[in-house]
Amino acid sequence: MTCRAGLLLLAGLAIAPALKPGSAAAAVGPTGQASLSPALPGAVLRGENGVLAYVRFDRGAAAGVDALRATGAEVVDVSRRYQTVTVAAKPDELRDLAEAAHVANVTPVHPPVVTATETSGAIASALLPCFGEATSEGDLELEAMAARDGFKVDGSGVTVGILSDSFNRDGAADTQAPADIASGDLPGKGNPCGFTTPVQIFDDSDANGEDEGRAMAQIVHDLAPGADLSFASAFGGELSFADNIKELAGAGADVIADDVFYTEEPFFQDGPVAVAVDEAVKGGAAYFSAAGNDNLVDSAGRDIASWEAPQFRDSGVCPASIVAFSAEIEAESGPGTGLKPNGCMDFKPGLGSDDTFGITISQGETLTVDLQWAEPWEGVGTDLDAFLLDQKGNLLESSLKDNASPGGTQRPYELIEWPNDTGAVAHVQLVINRFSGSNPRLKFALLENGEDVTATEYPESSGGDAVGPTVFGHSGAASAVSVGAARYNSDKAPEPYSSRGPVKHYFGPVAGTTPAAPLGPEVIGKPDLTATDGGANTFFGACVAHAWRFFGTSAAAPHAAAVAALELDADPAATPAKVSKALTDSAAPMGSFPPAAVGAGLVNAPEAIAALAATPFPGGAQSAQPVPGNCGLSSPPGSGRLPGSPPPSGEEPISSEVLPPAAPHTFFLQRPRRVVRTHGQSAKVVLRFGSNETGVSFACRIDGGLFRRCPERLARRFGVGSHAVVVVARDAAGNGDRTPATSRFKVKHVG
Repeated sequence: MTCRAGLLLLAGLAIAPALKPGSAAAAVGPTGQASLSPALPGAVLRGENGVLAYVRFDRGAAAGVDALRATGAEVVDVSRRYQTVTVAAKPDELRDLAEAAHVANVTPVHPPVVTATETSGAIASALLPCFGEATSEGDLELEAMAARDGFKVDGSGVTVGILSDSFNRDGAADTQAPADIASGDLPGKGNPCGFTTPVQIFDDSDANGEDEGRAMAQIVHDLAPGADLSFASAFGGELSFADNIKELAGAGADVIADDVFYTEEPFFQDGPVAVAVDEAVKGGAAYFSAAGNDNLVDSAGRDIASWEAPQFRDSGVCPASIVAFSAEIEAESGPGTGLKPNGCMDFKPGLGSDDTFGITISQGETLTVDLQWAEPWEGVGTDLDAFLLDQKGNLLESSLKDNASPGGTQRPYELIEWPNDTGAVAHVQLVINRFSGSNPRLKFALLENGEDVTATEYPESSGGDAVGPTVFGHSGAASAVSVGAARYNSDKAPEPYSSRGPVKHYFGPVAGTTPAAPLGPEVIGKPDLTATDGGANTFFGACVAHAWRFFGTSAAAPHAAAVAALELDADPAATPAKVSKALTDSAAPMGSFPPAAVGAGLVNAPEAIAALAATPFPGGAQSAQPVPGNCGLSSPPGSGRLPGSPPPSGEEPISSEVLPPAAPHTFFLQRPRRVVRTHGQSAKVVLRFGSNETGVSFACRIDGGLFRRCPERLARRFGVGSHAVVVVARDAAGNGDRTPATSRFKVKHVG
C-alpha cells in the first residue's frame, strides 16, 4: 500500500494554485515530519498578517502556542477539543509552523461562504408603528407586524445573536452603523423609536467584510425591534466560528442566526460548527442557519446541484491525461507518489462505464466542486483525488490533498475551483481517482450560488445514485433550524437557488481527535422552514425598485430568528424545541413544493405564537410601510437580483412624481468586491453598467487615464494593486451624466 505521509509542497509559498500538468505533486520528506498541505485555490486573508491556517497537532496544541508565536504567527483560536490552533501568518512562515513540535498538518483556511447575492420622535414600544429608513417587506409577508399588535410583543427581554462576516467595517457602504441608529434601522443611543440598547459587538475582526451582519441585524430589528442584539464574526476559520457561537450563547443569546458555511464542513456527519450549534441549543438558545444558495435548476426544471453514489465504483480505467500526469509525478517524486492510473470513478450506474462526469459552466464564471466521502474525520482511510478536464481531455485543474495518512488532513474532502476564462461556455469533465483505501459512499456538490452551471451529464437520480440536495454542514444539523428563502413579493414558491435537502449522516458528531462511531444512517429533513429574502435595508445587496435589497437565504435566517424572538417574548420559558416546533407546526404550505424544497412552509408569525401559547390569534393590524427609496433611480427590470434568480415580479414602478434628470443617470449593475484575490500577477474583473435611460452609450476612465468609449459589459485583467473605474452614461442627445459612477477595488496576490 502506497501512502503520502510526510508529503511537502515543493513551492516556496504555501498559498499556490492547484497543481497543473508538468509539476510534481509533492516531495517525500523525513518520516514523521509534519505535512504542509497543498493550498486551496484561495485562502482567508487576515490584514497585514497574511493568511489564516489551521495547525493540527497530534497532541499538546495548547502547549505549542508559544512555539507558533515564535515564528511570527498571530494565534486566532486554540481548540483543545480538536487539537488545532488557528493562526494568521505570512505565507513564507507556514513551513516554519509545520516544523514545530507535535504539529501533524498545516492547512490554509479556505474562504467561508455567506449565503448572500415612520415617524420620528421617541416611541417606547414597537406596538406602535415606527419605521426606519428601510423596513423589510418580510415584516408584512410573515405577518410579524400583526403578531406584535395582536399579542402585544416586540421581542423585549430577548437577545438575538448574529454571526456573519462583519458588522461595521465596510467604509464604502452607503451607510455606517451610527447613521442606521439615527434613522431607526438599528437600536442604540439616539434611535428615534426609543430602542436605545446598542448592539453588543464581541468580534468584528473581518477587516475585508461587507457588513452583511449589520444587514442581518436590521432585519431582526425590523420584525422584533424590542430585542437586544449581539454580533460576532464567523470569518476567523471554522473553529473560531464554533467558539464564537459558544461566546454568544454564553453571553445570554436566546436566539442565534448565522449565514456562513465553510466548504470543509462535513456532508456525512456533524462537524465542529454543528457541535457548537448543538451545545448552544442544549444550553437554551434557538439556532437558525441559512440553508444555502446552492440549488441549480437546468432547462428541464431538474435540481442538479449535487451527485451522490452509494459507493466508489472503480471503472478500471482513467483518462489518458490522468495516466500521464501520474507518470510525471512518479518520475519526479518516486514510486508510489503518483495516482492510481487504473482506478477512476465510474459515474454510470448499471451496465457500461463512464470515467468522466460532464458539466457545462457559463462564460466568465467559476466552477466550484466540493467532493467528500463517507468516512469520519480523524478516521479517514481512503484518499480520493479530483481532476477537471476540458472537452478534449486536457487537464485543467486538480485537487490532491493527502487525506488518509497520519500526517495528512484526516478530512475526507477535496475542492476544485476553476475560472472559465475561455471566452465561451465551457463543457468540462470531472474525474475522481482513488489513490488508496476502500470504496466509500461519495458525493460532490456544485457550490455555484444558484447560477453558472447550466447542465450536467447525469441530471437525475438513478440506480442508487442521488442528484440534487445541497444543504450540508451545520445547517444540516438536527438541532439547527435550516431556513430556505422565498422572495419578498412572492410567498408561494421558494427562490430557485434556495438549497434543497434532505441530509444524511453516516457517523456521529466530530467530538475531538477520535473518529466518531457509525450511524444508521440518520436522515434529517432539511430545510426546516422558509422565510423572506429580498427585503429592503439601508445599504446592502442589490439596488432594485429604489431600494437596497438583501437576497439569499442569508436574509431568510434572520427573518425566522426575529419571529422566534417574538415567540420568546410571549413565552419566555419556552425551550428551543418548543419554539421551533411552533414555527414548523404553524408554517403556511407553499403550493405543491415538497419539504425538501421549503421544509414545513413559510413562517407565519401570529400562528407560531398562537401555537406556542396554545392561544388563538386575537387578530392584529398591519399598516403600510414607507416605500423605500434609498439607492437612486430604479434599475432596469431584472438587474441587481441575485444571479440566477428570475426577474423580480410586482416591483413598484418609478413614481410619477420622480422626474428623470435632463442627463442620464449612471450606475453599476455588476462590480467587483473591494478586494479581488489572485494567485498570479493579475485578475480578470467584470463590470456591467446601467442607466435610467435607454439607448445610451458609456465612456470609461480606468486608473486615471482618458475617458474612452466602453461596452455595457467591461471585462479585462487588472494587475496587482489599487484600481478605479469611472463610468459616464451619455444619451443620444449628447447629454452626459454629471455624477459619474465609480468602482474602487484592489487586486491582491495571495501566493
